[in-house]
Amino acid sequence: QVQLVESGGGLVQPGGSLRLSCAASGSIFSIRGMGWYRQAPGKQRELVAAVTSGGSTSYADSVKGRFTISRDNAKNTVYLQMNSLKAEDTAVYYCNANGLLLVLATMARTDFSSWGQGTQVTVSS
Repeated sequence: QVQLVESGGGLVQPGGSLRLSCAASGSIFSIRGMGWYRQAPGKQRELVAAVTSGGSTSYADSVKGRFTISRDNAKNTVYLQMNSLKAEDTAVYYCNANGLLLVLATMARTDFSSWGQGTQVTVSS
C-alpha cells in the first residue's frame, strides 16, 4: 500500500499565499506522476496541476501563472505553491500519486494510484 499525507491548508485572505505538501510512503518502487486536484462544494473534482518524474508540469488554465507544482523525488514529496489566491480557489485539495509498488511477499511490482485525505483551503476576507 501507498499512503499520501497532505499538509499546509488553511484560511488565507484574497491575494495571499499558501504552500501545500504531500508525502508518499509505503512499499514504493517508483512514482511516475504526482498531482494536485481540488473539489469545491457542489462541483466535480478537477485537476489543478501535475508533474511527471522527469519534471514536466501541467496546469489548469485557472491557476496558470499563480500556482507552481514541484516535487522532491528523493523524499517522494510533491508541493503546490499557491500565490495570488482568489475566493474561487476555495476547495478541498487532494494529492494523487501513481506508479509502481513492490509486493513484499512476492517481490512483484504492480501499479498503484493513491489519494491523500484532502486538505481544506479557504480564501476569504
